[in-house]
Amino acid sequence: MTGSHSDRERRLADAFVSLADTLVADFDVIALLTDLTGRCVDLLDMTAAGLMLADQRGRLRVMASSSEQARMVELLEIQNDEGPCLECHRTGVAVLVEDIDRVREQWPQFADRAISVGFRSAFALPLRLRNDAIGALNLFHRDPRRLSEETLRVGQGLADVATIALLQQQAMRRSAELTEQLQLALNSRIDIEQAKGVLAERYQLEMDRAFDVLRSHARSHSVRLSDLARMVVRGEVNVIPPGSC
Repeated sequence: MTGSHSDRERRLADAFVSLADTLVADFDVIALLTDLTGRCVDLLDMTAAGLMLADQRGRLRVMASSSEQARMVELLEIQNDEGPCLECHRTGVAVLVEDIDRVREQWPQFADRAISVGFRSAFALPLRLRNDAIGALNLFHRDPRRLSEETLRVGQGLADVATIALLQQQAMRRSAELTEQLQLALNSRIDIEQAKGVLAERYQLEMDRAFDVLRSHARSHSVRLSDLARMVVRGEVNVIPPGSC
């Protein structure tokens, strides 16, 4: 038990150190947020995680997801304006759904889609800027479950790291400049989704696999993920999955 707890503490420390290392000039926002969702799955014992940010008009957009299933659920929430993630952003407080089947009456379309892809509980934690929420960190699990106080604190801490990462470069600048940076990140997300589609169709890949190939190429060639995505969409670079001819 002690060994297990110690290992979790070590992994948690590694995660915060890794995320803190991105708080430098010209860091890759999309890569940071994607890394964050993956670490949430690992550290919080979740099935999937995703992150939404509000655009210039205050509308939520999906910025990062650990799986295609999580991304599709989040997109449905936005499309139908219902679900824990939307509620979390509106209220600025955590929304904890221990059993999705019990919220069918409140959020019928969210519940149907989430359960259909294998999620039975969902937890939305706010990305907080003082009294305002600029987005939400969304956690999904395959089983109905209760979120412990410790897990909730760690999850909120990871959400706060994401907020700090997004805001730290703008601390001394006008809010309009922050909005512009967030909008650029949203635009980059669109480029990445298009590039995933190109690779998925070209090599007959699942969308999650296409993203892994894209991210691996960006890392191995020291290229920003968003820049690589634009080059793939424009046909300026050929990203080939390992083992493909």
